Amino acid sequence: MSTLDTSRALLEGKNADEVVTKALVRDVELPYGAGTMALITLDNGLDHTKPNTFGPHGLLALNDALDAIAARSDLAAVGVVGKPFIFAVGADLKGAAAVSSREEALAIGRLGHHAFRRLGELDVPSFAFVNGAAMGGGLEIALHCTYRTVSSGVPAIALPECFLGLVPGWGGTQLLPRLIGPEKALKLVIENPLSQNRMIKGRDAYALGIADAMFEPADFVEESLRWAAQVLRGEVTVERTDHTAEDWAPVIDQARTLVDLKLRGASPAPYRALDLVALARTASRDEGFAAEDEALADLLMSDELRAGLYAFDLVQRRAKRPAGAPDRSLARPVTKVGVVGAGLMASQLALLFARRLEVPVVLTDLDQARLDKGVGYVHAEVDKLLGKGRISADQANRLKGLVTGSLTKDAFADADFVIEAVFEDLGVKQKVFAEVEEVVSDTCVLATNTSSLSVTDMAAGLRHPERVVGFHFFNPVAVLPLLEIVRGAATDDATLATAFAVGKTLKKSCVLVKDAPAFVVNRLLTRFMGEVTAAADEGTPLEVADHALDSLGLPMTPFALLQLVGPAVALHVAETMRAAFPDRYGVSENLAKLVAAGKPGLYGPDFQIDPEVRALFEGGSSPSTGEEVRLRALRALAQEIRLMLDEGVVAAPQDIDLCMILGAGWPFHTGGITPYLDRTGISEEVTGSRFLEPGVASVPA
Repeated sequence: MSTLDTSRALLEGKNADEVVTKALVRDVELPYGAGTMALITLDNGLDHTKPNTFGPHGLLALNDALDAIAARSDLAAVGVVGKPFIFAVGADLKGAAAVSSREEALAIGRLGHHAFRRLGELDVPSFAFVNGAAMGGGLEIALHCTYRTVSSGVPAIALPECFLGLVPGWGGTQLLPRLIGPEKALKLVIENPLSQNRMIKGRDAYALGIADAMFEPADFVEESLRWAAQVLRGEVTVERTDHTAEDWAPVIDQARTLVDLKLRGASPAPYRALDLVALARTASRDEGFAAEDEALADLLMSDELRAGLYAFDLVQRRAKRPAGAPDRSLARPVTKVGVVGAGLMASQLALLFARRLEVPVVLTDLDQARLDKGVGYVHAEVDKLLGKGRISADQANRLKGLVTGSLTKDAFADADFVIEAVFEDLGVKQKVFAEVEEVVSDTCVLATNTSSLSVTDMAAGLRHPERVVGFHFFNPVAVLPLLEIVRGAATDDATLATAFAVGKTLKKSCVLVKDAPAFVVNRLLTRFMGEVTAAADEGTPLEVADHALDSLGLPMTPFALLQLVGPAVALHVAETMRAAFPDRYGVSENLAKLVAAGKPGLYGPDFQIDPEVRALFEGGSSPSTGEEVRLRALRALAQEIRLMLDEGVVAAPQDIDLCMILGAGWPFHTGGITPYLDRTGISEEVTGSRFLEPGVASVPA
């Protein structure tokens, strides 16, 4: 039985609900008498918001189309293009999550290779015309073609598989490094996926050598056909470099160091991808593709991949339909925004509101110099955007004109939305809102960016407490996508709906949170950090405590996070949490000493523990091992999450995971935090049950 027949038999009836991407073939007479091209259009029949993907039926449809094409002797070339705005974005992830055996996983890998590689092994040249987003298998199908053109307007080209816990398994690890060299290839295969799944654009793909020619979007297909005709007539020659003659070892070693630094061995996918790229230098096509099949089969049946798919679904679906959000029709229009404060956070907020809402934004402060500094920061950031080509000169001038400053809150009189970003003190924030309420309309939303204080208490003394809402951003505001929207005891639906509408316009992923101390992310991180710091207080060596959780592959160690947040802020939040939950949250005396000493953290400028800081932590007599610290921290998280769910802080465990992924940078391969606690058995050990059903974010039993 052939590979195709075996795969077809194994996958028969699988993924019955797959939206099939069809391979629609039409003949095109090329210009200049270059002959006939069979042009395949990849199209799933839906608009651009539902991109082309490949499940088993789509791969078989492509193979059938290539069967018909291969039987013809009248063709000069074959071309592949996508539907408008979309080329293809790879494997059908819903189908990937439904794979139930390694045999099925292996069959999917082999079927993809069988269909795609035919494009590079026809009797005539093949051309990929990348007219829109091309990710994963979408980029791989283009790599199998003899030649590639790309539209300068393509917004996203990537091999994101390692981000999810997979490898590029349909030729990407073998074809790309041979085409553009291992160093450039590893940026797409490893570095970009591990850097918040960074994408490149059409122009970048051309500059890297992935595409042989680039044309403007307006007449992209027509120009691509002309270029293809010139290639066929010998009027254009595409030069290829033999990258296999180079020494790949240093590049591979450097990439491995990067992966170790970011993941510390926590996720297998990037390491498998590195091995596959290294293999590409010497392997035959058959050997390389077979190795990809084996890696794909192993990883498709891993918990990391299932957790990655779960996380992807949270970010792509749940984040866009926040649980518990009121009807959008209740939202009020926002035509002007006020920001109380002119510090760094306030200035970041002002820029974000101006850019996304495109309405006037006014900052207020009591000091002219501070106010000037805040407005100046916004203007300087606008100039940076202009310098990078992100905005035009007209846009820059308009943005600068939208952001102004005022020494009095009278400037908020016609504002529809006012957010405070002042010192984290309840009395100060209550005073600010009382002053703002005197000048704004009765329907103006009053939002607080508090990270830990009670929204209900903040609104208690106001005439209209129903229009106060928590609007908790994460720093840096422009980068981290999470926005915790906090409903106080009195917050009404219109205020909440307006908050969600504004959050969506700001392009943030919003999660509805009950008014509870520190909400979600800061509550969990403070509990987590508290356990690690307590272990250090008890005598655990600082390096042991700091690296005890390396196996999770977190974006930074606990004490590196402390350095980023700042000891003073961490101490303040710890004190707030101890006041709320004295039985579970402590305040480290050594952390207080660190703040009193004016230290920025545990590490010095050489990234080594500061000797003076080390001396502060000496004296503990009950050291723990790294494993004991890890279990202690994870058990504390499991307990806290169960309590938060019982309290109704969020609607479901999925919202906890979404917050940790988007607000704390928790890795996709963990699925957030609850899948990790489930599959390690810690959930049941601590709380008596799992957070998620078996098979959700894990391989079905």
